[in-house]
Amino acid sequence: MHIEIILVILLKLQKKKKTGAKLVATFDLGKSLVQYDGYPEKQFGYVTTGNFGGEICLLDGELKVLFVPALNSSTLEVKDGPKGLVYGGNPGGFLITIKNAPVIYHTGDTDLFENMKSLGEFYKVDVMLICIGDKFTMGPKIAAIATKYVNPKIIIPMHYATFPVLTGTLDEFEKELIEHKISGVLKKLKVGEKLRL
Repeated sequence: MHIEIILVILLKLQKKKKTGAKLVATFDLGKSLVQYDGYPEKQFGYVTTGNFGGEICLLDGELKVLFVPALNSSTLEVKDGPKGLVYGGNPGGFLITIKNAPVIYHTGDTDLFENMKSLGEFYKVDVMLICIGDKFTMGPKIAAIATKYVNPKIIIPMHYATFPVLTGTLDEFEKELIEHKISGVLKKLKVGEKLRL
């Protein structure tokens, strides 16, 4: 149940008004989502806001979210307000720790960076969601190195095969994992498929 709660908080912004979910985000991104994307202001505040290197505790300590940097651009495309793109703060990912449940690292859209090693050293990551599409994020080869740094038990590739310019493939990524002798279990999820942890 707690995993479902945090996934609603983090990933289902389109259902914000129906769920009443509090927005877990960096301050800059949260302000932009409220101002330009219509996220309800009363569902955004200091309790669920953090910044990189910081960790917030939610649900009476049952859930912790560590804000992890990422290397990418960070803008929001808005329909109302200023035309074009608006500032979304620095790009990032999350390390989600749920009491008595798997620790999940969602990399966000990113390239490899040296501090990923720290996550592997200081945290026991059970599940890593990692982008492999290339062009706008890591490709399969670099994603395999990032996976080696973090050393998760379960590896879930993302951000690939959604449109033609993303050339990284699942087969290439799997080959790189084998070549780098990475022991985590690769989960090849299909669109819409759910994984119970």
